[in-house]
Amino acid sequence: MPVIKYPRIRDPLFYEWDRKAQKCGLRHTIYAVNGDQYTGEWLDNLKHGKGTQIWKNTGAIYSGDWKFGKRDGYGSYSIPDPVTKEYKRVYTGLWENDRRGGRGVFFYPNGECYEGEWSDGLRSGWGKMQYKDGSVYEGQWLVDQPNGKGVLRLPNGNRYEGGWKDGKKHGPGKYFYLDKGQQLEGIWVADIPKCGVLVDFGRDNAPAPPQCPLPEIELHDPAGVLAEARAMFDDSHN
Repeated sequence: MPVIKYPRIRDPLFYEWDRKAQKCGLRHTIYAVNGDQYTGEWLDNLKHGKGTQIWKNTGAIYSGDWKFGKRDGYGSYSIPDPVTKEYKRVYTGLWENDRRGGRGVFFYPNGECYEGEWSDGLRSGWGKMQYKDGSVYEGQWLVDQPNGKGVLRLPNGNRYEGGWKDGKKHGPGKYFYLDKGQQLEGIWVADIPKCGVLVDFGRDNAPAPPQCPLPEIELHDPAGVLAEARAMFDDSHN
């Protein structure tokens, strides 16, 4: 009895092309239409896992974790120097949903540096900022500005400890004039001290003390005066 051979049914060719184009697992470098390139892991046609992206227009490079097509996890972002073409780190740390989120270090073009917590790409939480003039702020941040409690140390040794709002000294605080050997404790509003008590503080060892010491003024309850001022400040801001 003769054997009848039926022609094998094959899927249309574009089905095969589509299956080959599906990206899943570790792949070699993939080039986008605009020239960007990515080398790393994929899941369901999305960058997922470990990978490195290079943007053609800027030359910027990101190497780290990806999640469903977005930077998410730990990674480092660098850009080339326009003159030397050497790569300089911009940010190293945690990412969330393609933006800085969690703890990380950011290096600014002018030499300043922030190390601390981020949220939605902005400094938020606890962090330390080193400014180009030598000042250092360490404390709480909110929406890219010092907010809450923090300490600002100046290059000459003076420092402020207290409240902050929108990047300015605000609320109860202490300002130590270590160069003069004096201390001001009081209430600040938008960087301006509104009331307080100024006393000598280590004046004998200060490098540039005032010519005359502060006169001693007897107050019945200096601590109570400041406590009352703090209470009035809190009531006006609630």
